[in-house]
Amino acid sequence: MSGSLKKFYIIAWAIGLIFYFLDYVIRSAPAVMIPQLVDNFNTTELKLISMIGTYYYTYSTCSLIAGIALDKFGAKKSLFVGTLILGIGCLLFLISTQVAGVSGRLLQGAGCAFAFPGCVYLASKGFSSKSLATAIGFTQCIGMLGGTAGQFVVGPWIEEGVNIDTFWLWSGIATIITAFGLFFIIPSEKKAKDLEATQSQHIGYLEPYKIVFKNPQSWLCGITSGLLFAPTTIFAMTWAVAFFEKDKQFVFHDAAITSAMVAFGWVFGCPLLGFITDKIGRRKPVLIGGAVLMIISLLQLIYLPDLYPAKISMFIFGLGSGAAMIPYSVIKEANPDYVKGSATGAINFITFGVTTLLSPIFSSWFGESLGKVTSGDLHFQHSILFWIGGIVLAIIISLMLKETGSKVQINNEIG
Repeated sequence: MSGSLKKFYIIAWAIGLIFYFLDYVIRSAPAVMIPQLVDNFNTTELKLISMIGTYYYTYSTCSLIAGIALDKFGAKKSLFVGTLILGIGCLLFLISTQVAGVSGRLLQGAGCAFAFPGCVYLASKGFSSKSLATAIGFTQCIGMLGGTAGQFVVGPWIEEGVNIDTFWLWSGIATIITAFGLFFIIPSEKKAKDLEATQSQHIGYLEPYKIVFKNPQSWLCGITSGLLFAPTTIFAMTWAVAFFEKDKQFVFHDAAITSAMVAFGWVFGCPLLGFITDKIGRRKPVLIGGAVLMIISLLQLIYLPDLYPAKISMFIFGLGSGAAMIPYSVIKEANPDYVKGSATGAINFITFGVTTLLSPIFSSWFGESLGKVTSGDLHFQHSILFWIGGIVLAIIISLMLKETGSKVQINNEIG
């Protein structure tokens, strides 16, 4: 690929980072405007949480579509459609009906499914193999900054009286502008003339997924990642503000800031743990170490809450949960080169499929009783123990993963 074409892909990747940033802002923002959304859609808090959770239904399933679309049609059309769908989903939140709310959240999930795979695709076209890992790590860092902004920034805005319609209107406009920016900047890809066409373009549409899903390691990667992601996506980005307010008696401002510290921890945890795993040439020790750090931080939060503030506990938890990204590297290394794009879609599907399954369970067991129990501290402890159990299960499953780090690959080549 020519140097000038690579530059266009790097510029497109930079615009794609805006898409990914908006993805996480929109994903996490509803957590800090639950009372306002309840009034807007004329519903109950529990039904609203369920509505917000529908995001993961389409996010997980459309991750598969995103992988196929990127492999078969390239980034130009795929990312334009994905970003446009996200923008429309935001604008639907301006309509004060439950049908519009559910439809909008489903479209938001569908559109966001294209963000991370799309950015990785653009980065692979614009960066050399020596700097690709850095680019992908930076991509995830930007996403988590968006998650932080969705609570750290949007929360105070709502607290100061900014109308939620203003937020959703401008989110929709910004996303649609980004869609057209991507469409005009991403170079056209004609597979017949593409000298870098991969083997995946010469096989059937579903064949790459058959290869990925027939590999047991792919499932182990997805389930492990899903169990580590779920406490951040379901608890920290959806329920945490309400739990800190009602169970721990935090004022709204402190509850919003405390829950946002998880995403802030991710900003540092994703690139840091990625760097460590590349440096030592092994994946599993860092993956398990991050999960153990998550457990320790949550145990401190519920049993030694006076040791240091909850904000610090949640930050450390977020730092450790950056380990959830390590299986994304493992699944690519555990599958053939020509299905790496589909591998990203597959792990997104499995990861957020786990989230989709756990969300109604957590809502039923702990969400319905929120604010209705005599002991808020005990209720909070039990809800956190639920997530600790999931993390322990993730560690057990990760032990079955085959090590794919560079040090093992070098040893295999020597052997």
